[in-house]
Amino acid sequence: MSGSEGAPATAMPPTPPTPSYVEPVPWRRLDARMLLVHPVRELARFLPALVGVFVLGTANDHSSWEVIGVALPIALGVLRFLTTTYRITPLQVELRRGLLGRSVLTARLDRVRAVELTASPIHRVLGLAKVEIGTGSTARQDDEKFVLDALAREPARELRAALLHRTGRAAPAGEAGAADDVDAEGPGDGAGTGVGVGTSPAVGEDVVLLAVDPRWVRYAPLTSSGNVIAAGLLATLGQFSDRIGRLLFQDTSVASQVRQVPVAVLVVLAVASFLVLGAIFAVGGYLVTNWRFTLSLDAQGRSFHVRRGLLTSTETSLERRRVRGLEVSEHLALRVVGGARLSAIVTGISAKEAGRTQLVPPAPREVVDRTGAVVIGRTEPLHLPLTGHGSAARRRRYTRAVLGASVLPLLVALLCLTTPLPRWTLLPALLPVLVALPLAADRYRRLGHALDEQYLVVRSGSLRGRRDLLQRDGIIGWNVRQSFFQRRAGLATLVATTAAGKQAYAAYDVPVAEAVALADAAVPGLVSPFLV
Repeated sequence: MSGSEGAPATAMPPTPPTPSYVEPVPWRRLDARMLLVHPVRELARFLPALVGVFVLGTANDHSSWEVIGVALPIALGVLRFLTTTYRITPLQVELRRGLLGRSVLTARLDRVRAVELTASPIHRVLGLAKVEIGTGSTARQDDEKFVLDALAREPARELRAALLHRTGRAAPAGEAGAADDVDAEGPGDGAGTGVGVGTSPAVGEDVVLLAVDPRWVRYAPLTSSGNVIAAGLLATLGQFSDRIGRLLFQDTSVASQVRQVPVAVLVVLAVASFLVLGAIFAVGGYLVTNWRFTLSLDAQGRSFHVRRGLLTSTETSLERRRVRGLEVSEHLALRVVGGARLSAIVTGISAKEAGRTQLVPPAPREVVDRTGAVVIGRTEPLHLPLTGHGSAARRRRYTRAVLGASVLPLLVALLCLTTPLPRWTLLPALLPVLVALPLAADRYRRLGHALDEQYLVVRSGSLRGRRDLLQRDGIIGWNVRQSFFQRRAGLATLVATTAAGKQAYAAYDVPVAEAVALADAAVPGLVSPFLV
């Protein structure tokens, strides 16, 4: 023993604590009620083949093809349930599926940008919801998407809160203590309460920021969705035009009366019918899509929830801290009647997921402005006076509009000189020029930009006008573009690049010196090295 006798013994250093054992997170299955969803879906997918199987079976009375044809899709649905599992670890969410070709999808929790809950009619009857996790991935294949189809509605909402707010793993239904961690929700609430190990659940109900007004349906015919559906329907009917004509004009007297109607009248009737049909489809689509539309903020101010849908209900959740700005859509038809729509610019949402960011459907402009001010916490960016882009930008708008509109009159004039085409056809051919002039004036009037202490605001477009509000601290780079004609006019297109929304927001036809000064003022120091 070293040291003098009787000296106190030297104290030994404390033993470092042994790291506590972290139990592996178990894999969990989807809700067993999905067995009533997927077989039906597989049967619908195999419907053309099933028709052929049944036709083949009727030719042979002793054939078992019908049984095999029905059993195979059902077996595929059951197999999907048995081979699909998921779990949420402290760092990531994992989805495992497949039997022979096993695949495991993983996504870090800090990469989760949005969570969407959808419920088709059969989901709603069974109390289920499909959970789609948005990570900003550009995957196009369904097998590469992060989709859990399906979970019970309440556990799906708990999972949404756990993913968005990093509250740990979501307690599965029936787990001990899970019921104590979930607050009772009011009708239609669905505020994702945080449920996890060592975390406190959210308390309170969502704060409703906006509820749809049935009178807003008057804006539906002013959108293009109904006309697109009408055009598709008419194109489909066009494939059977001969048969339809024979059915409608079996009576030769009716056919002769139709031939006596002037062509101009038939054209007017066709256009009017198309517009009426488009308006009907637009109103129907608006009601189906935006039925009971509500925008709410969770009780702790962490995420926005958008709920809508008549047949298929949708609940989309966006983290508030990832909202980098707003897009105010001001299509010409909506603008004429004082309407607009509002979407959020959200970090990590890919282009194909942009539909998830709508905050206000077509509605009165004052509603859009009021809601946008609540979302970003400020009113000024929505009403900032914009700086115009000068006479060169005005000339460019008129030149492009007139040149484009003059093509048709020139072609008609050439035909009048070389063919027996009547000279009066030149009058309707001049109509595009008459429309192009006020359109060019409106395009220039709407062209502009502004800057305040937090936001860059750019506005452009007439038929598809848009006002973009982008947080200055969300801008990560600049791109200055010049075409040949822009260089001759001393103009440039200044593009702010960001990780949010469309990832590129442009101020068109800005004088070059002003574009450089705007970029330097919006993000000080970013372009300074290039100004020397």
